[in-house]
Amino acid sequence: MSEETVDGTNGCSKVRTGTQNEAALLALMEKTGYNMVQENGQRKFGGPPPGWEGPPPPRGCEVFVGKIPRDMYEDELVPVFERAGKIYEFRLMMEFSGENRGYAFVMYTTKEEAQLAIRILNNYEIRPGKFIGVCVSLDNCRLFIGAIPKEKRKEEILDEMKKVTEGVVDVIVYPSATDKTKNRGFAFVEYESHRAAAMARRKLIPGTFQLWGHTIQVDWADPEKEVDEETMQRVKVLYVRNLMISTTEETIKAEFNKFKPGTVERVKKLRDYAFVHFFNREDAVAAMSVMNGKCIDGASIEVTLAKPVNKENTWRQHLNGQISPNSENLIVFANKEESHPKILGKPPTLPARLNGQHSPSPPEIERCTYPFFPGTKLTPISMYSLKSNHFNSAVMHLDYYCNKNNWAPPEYYLYSTTSQDGKVLLVYKIVIPAIANGSQSYFMPDKLCTTLEDAKELAAQFTLLHLDREHSLFSLDLCRRIWRK
Repeated sequence: MSEETVDGTNGCSKVRTGTQNEAALLALMEKTGYNMVQENGQRKFGGPPPGWEGPPPPRGCEVFVGKIPRDMYEDELVPVFERAGKIYEFRLMMEFSGENRGYAFVMYTTKEEAQLAIRILNNYEIRPGKFIGVCVSLDNCRLFIGAIPKEKRKEEILDEMKKVTEGVVDVIVYPSATDKTKNRGFAFVEYESHRAAAMARRKLIPGTFQLWGHTIQVDWADPEKEVDEETMQRVKVLYVRNLMISTTEETIKAEFNKFKPGTVERVKKLRDYAFVHFFNREDAVAAMSVMNGKCIDGASIEVTLAKPVNKENTWRQHLNGQISPNSENLIVFANKEESHPKILGKPPTLPARLNGQHSPSPPEIERCTYPFFPGTKLTPISMYSLKSNHFNSAVMHLDYYCNKNNWAPPEYYLYSTTSQDGKVLLVYKIVIPAIANGSQSYFMPDKLCTTLEDAKELAAQFTLLHLDREHSLFSLDLCRRIWRK
């Protein structure tokens, strides 16, 4: 432990020695009866607490805490988090110097306590001017596997993954939107534990591992969005997956009205999935049980309750980007897999899936706001003096990339066409003047977008990926990180 640290009790800053630190922690242990042990860069308080019998709490009972002052420790933090319920385990990430690393994990004994902690302690002012962030923490047990041959069936993928990795529980495969006899070129592999998934990822991640003669892509899958039971009890919208692209909103409404005419308020279809809004929740639940697995236009559909978007301006949203504008500001489905977020060149609902995956580690750049106090000294700088991870859009990254290579800025040329339903569709062509006379004179993605911002971002993504292939100067990992934001 460091010899000196700062004690922010009652808003005062005073030096607290290492001896006083130890005394404060010993007093906490004496008062609560919890044990404390430090190992592998973290300090565990509890896990289990005194008198605990049985297995640890289930998934969904742990919260992630960020933006903790570096000189704050368990004797101050634990009493704050005990306000939400009984703590099973408190894990504070520690530096070698004895300071904390700015984040921690708090596991409660029930999911309800964890949800309460998020409600009452997210954006909590833990010291004057210091606000912590609290969001749900999940041990991710699911891997994304890309570049899978599209003719492979679920059973074949499951058997193959069981051969090369341990702890495989299930494989999730979605049929192609245009050809239901084929998969979409990717799958999600569910493992029995986070450890099993992490070991599998470590084995497969180098990028040289092959399945059926193909080099696969491996990454963590985006975890499912957690919504409390009370909120879900009010949902009266169904999410319908695996529709034919040719199926119309009118057909969907007619099919869902069959079991009880007049119950469907409206239908919103996007590509091969749709949201079916009901007037009453009871009718929505009944329709879900009746319609799940039914065939519409020859496609066997999957029907679940849609999960509401949290409309509050939470810390998690600040970190991971904006809520999807394509969800009608009401509903998004829990699994982000539908739009294949790990692959570049996705459909033109770009901002809807630019959210980062949940990770137990803090983000490289905390995309949140801080108070601007009067008298704060500001220094003028150039954007090119920043590091690349300060940018969260491909457009900015492309401009930064060109500058670092002493190239002229990229040139954007806008084109449009009209869709069959009369919508104006847009695409950008990008010219890099420094290499325009080389092997490729311009870059243009093979997807059209409905908004200007989406078209420009997609074109920049496409260009960065191809620059990486042709010039070996740009990191593909960086491309993936931009895409997740």
